[in-house]
Amino acid sequence: MQIRFLGASKVVTGSNFLIETDKYKILLDCGMFQGSEELEKLNFEKFSYNPADIDYLILSHAHIDHSGRIPKLVKEGFKGKIICTSATFDLCKIMLIDSANIQQSDVEWENRKRQRAGKEPIEPLYTVDDAELSLKYFETYLYDQKITLNEDIIVRFKDAGHILGSSIIELWVKEKKEFTKIVFSGDLGMPGRPIIKKPEYIDEADYLIIESTYGNRIHEDIKASAKKLVDIINTTALRGGSVIIPSFAVGRTQEIIYELNKYYEYDKSVEEYMRIPVYVDSPMAVRATEAFQANPNCFNEETKKMILNGDNPFEFPNLFYVKSQQESMKLNKYNFPRVVISSSGMCTAGRIRHHLKHNLWKGSNSIVFVGYQAEGTLGRRLLDGEKNVKILGEDIKVEAEIYNLEGFSGHADQNVLMDWLNKFEQKPKKIFVVHGEKDSSEEFAELIETKLSVETIVPNLGDGFKIEEVVKQSHTGVVLEPIKESEDIKRELQEVYNQFESLVYRTDELIDPKFLSEDYDNLKNKLLELQQKLMDVNMLISK
Repeated sequence: MQIRFLGASKVVTGSNFLIETDKYKILLDCGMFQGSEELEKLNFEKFSYNPADIDYLILSHAHIDHSGRIPKLVKEGFKGKIICTSATFDLCKIMLIDSANIQQSDVEWENRKRQRAGKEPIEPLYTVDDAELSLKYFETYLYDQKITLNEDIIVRFKDAGHILGSSIIELWVKEKKEFTKIVFSGDLGMPGRPIIKKPEYIDEADYLIIESTYGNRIHEDIKASAKKLVDIINTTALRGGSVIIPSFAVGRTQEIIYELNKYYEYDKSVEEYMRIPVYVDSPMAVRATEAFQANPNCFNEETKKMILNGDNPFEFPNLFYVKSQQESMKLNKYNFPRVVISSSGMCTAGRIRHHLKHNLWKGSNSIVFVGYQAEGTLGRRLLDGEKNVKILGEDIKVEAEIYNLEGFSGHADQNVLMDWLNKFEQKPKKIFVVHGEKDSSEEFAELIETKLSVETIVPNLGDGFKIEEVVKQSHTGVVLEPIKESEDIKRELQEVYNQFESLVYRTDELIDPKFLSEDYDNLKNKLLELQQKLMDVNMLISK
């Protein structure tokens, strides 16, 4: 067995790892490279494997740096199965189509220039048709379900607490009659985040692939950042300025809305004149927010309680969702203070570039960054202090105040990453550190080796490593919440419990433990499906 690191190696984007056995080829993620022009050129290179040979693609979450090359993969011959959580699929239906629209739009603009220059036209990375076709290969599952893809491959998703549907991937692969457990952390989130649950812990792994976006940094507390955001908004408004927030349409935008909802709805000290209008100017963010509302099973207890008490966390009186381009253009003609939340989060595309073009040069305004800014992006250059930037062909002087609120980051910091690693009851034999810039990955890897005494590797792009077979009993159980409601579901539950009881009695018989384990996993999966149904029922009742 071999693992090859074909993306997100000493860079943060382009997540793509290939696991090869004597019988199967399995991909973990197929993300887009983002950042510098040189890095983004990698998206147009041929895959270093034949897409038609890939049996399964297991997707950790929907962010484009993890999913963005899936349509290209299908376009070039992939016919296997794409395995992910239900919420991840709901978001991919939005994000991959949006990505395709951007590819086509950018190419149309570029080809008009090339035609005038007498050059040959170019093709987009993929089209909307390619993206729509790729969606037909998805198969969705719930968190904690033990998914038997075939007799040699078992998968389970654990909540990574990063965005809606984000997953830690537990992968059991059999080769030469032995199972090896590989764990991919995906993007781990921060505990105590708005809306979604905290990252789950993993008990054991033979080999671990772990992200390191902030492997050398400690974040400010989310509550402190939320308070700073409110202070920035109020201070900027009092001097007649506006606040522009470049934000990722999926994850950060919904969390900011949630925090502003708590401030405007629950803080009794907020006077009417302080309720300045907040505009979410991103069609994708609007659709993504709808996907959030359709997946309440992923919410943490605080958010569930808000909803059941009749409060929609994604709505408040001075919040407005902007959908049309005409509405978006009007925002920059208004003279009154306002907050504009727009994508893309790194300022590389989308409507945010227009808002920055119209607002960066005004000293009364504030620009607030709330997420990671990759090297080479406009967002990173602004954070690094550049005073003159080019946006949409125009030279813009930077006079607005620039803020970076890392407490809103969706990525675990060094302390949280180490806490997560320390919860392993059986430490991995080897750890691979990925999804981080070179300095961050290497510093984090050194810390792991020092604290845990586990061999830790920071792979280069294209590196491959042979995996030895290590046998462990890596089958963690799942504790389900008590389930109530709905007579039909109660009857189904009773049937499942009866089967569990029968299974318990059978443990005294001379039966192959393999069959008992399979029965247990099937019954557990059924319980998880029933739990999902009950959450949907409760949400319908609350509406």
